[in-house]
Amino acid sequence: MAGHSHWANIARKKSLIDAKRGKLWSKLAKAIIVAAKHGGADPDANLRLRYAIDAAKAVSMPKDNIQRAIKTGTGELKGGDLEESLYEGYGAGGVAVLCEILTDNKNRTAPEIRKIFEICGGKLGGTGCVAYLFERKGLVRLPEAGCNEDTLMEVALEAGADDVKLSGDRWEVTCDPSAMAAVVDALGKAGIASESNEIVRIPTNTVDVEDVDTARQVLNLMERLDDHDDVQSVSANFSIPDEAMAQLG
Repeated sequence: MAGHSHWANIARKKSLIDAKRGKLWSKLAKAIIVAAKHGGADPDANLRLRYAIDAAKAVSMPKDNIQRAIKTGTGELKGGDLEESLYEGYGAGGVAVLCEILTDNKNRTAPEIRKIFEICGGKLGGTGCVAYLFERKGLVRLPEAGCNEDTLMEVALEAGADDVKLSGDRWEVTCDPSAMAAVVDALGKAGIASESNEIVRIPTNTVDVEDVDTARQVLNLMERLDDHDDVQSVSANFSIPDEAMAQLG
């Protein structure tokens, strides 16, 4: 999954830029609003809210912003009328693409997402066309430096993790979404601080994209979707060889 790992690195860098300009905070606020709307304002009783708050804190979102988003979700403040949906489709080269959407106007969002797919050589599909190719997983990332592999493996697996692997300069711990809080807590108690933790959709198989032009279209699609205000996350099942990535610069 070399190409997918490359996209993960690109996405992390984009997140830092988006956080600085407040764009990422806006997306995270939406996630907090919806979590509080469906599960209440207590993060101890609402794991989805806890994960959303943790993600917001990881990029230094101010406490006041977090609290305002929670109150919006519970109805204390106006503006919590958001709908969740999955948009599915195919990118260039037959790559499966899955977008998690939060919007207050589906009639606006749908044609905008469809246009992005078309511009990048892809096509928006129907419900269920690619969702079956992905698994929802909890993903905890930790810097390689300072992490003892044996200790990390022991603590994570005992807490309910499925797998621990090194990806670039970071450890990635995957688990069932319901086990992520226990894994993060266990790591913290062992003195192992996580860099980030989130619920992601991991592809069960990948499509090799060796052609450079096709790879460029796929990455362009990913970036354009990720930049859309209503897209909370975008997942895909592509793998781009390192040689092709090198040509892309």
